[in-house]
Amino acid sequence: MTSGLRLHHIGVVVSNISEATAAYHHRLQYEPKSDVVYDPKQQADVQFVGLPGDTVYLEFVAPHGPDGPLNAALGKGGGLHHLCYSTDDIDSACADLRSKGMTLIRRPVEAVAFQGRRIAWLMGRDRMLVELVERGPEGEL
Repeated sequence: MTSGLRLHHIGVVVSNISEATAAYHHRLQYEPKSDVVYDPKQQADVQFVGLPGDTVYLEFVAPHGPDGPLNAALGKGGGLHHLCYSTDDIDSACADLRSKGMTLIRRPVEAVAFQGRRIAWLMGRDRMLVELVERGPEGEL
């Protein structure tokens, strides 16, 4: 089942989303693809940016408040946080990845950043955090 996965975005922990967006635009011509959105389930502010014509995004993620779970990652310098793959069937993809040794960190839940489509979190033995997101209509986040 996981053969149907497509890289959707790369999550990057930052302390300030507007500064990160400006820097990536200046250096590499990334453009905002979404507004900054607060996700209460993730306790984070997020914004997606992308290169013109590209279908893989960067997601800038910043802790929303001093007690959010991302503060530990930010305390270690931030940077690469996770890889996210889109899937047509998130439940089957979770089951398949679990059968291949990944640990389910968070079962599928609705996500504000994806208009209510569900996301799930898994981790492999290599400690790389993987997010799955239900695939949306072509051309949308």
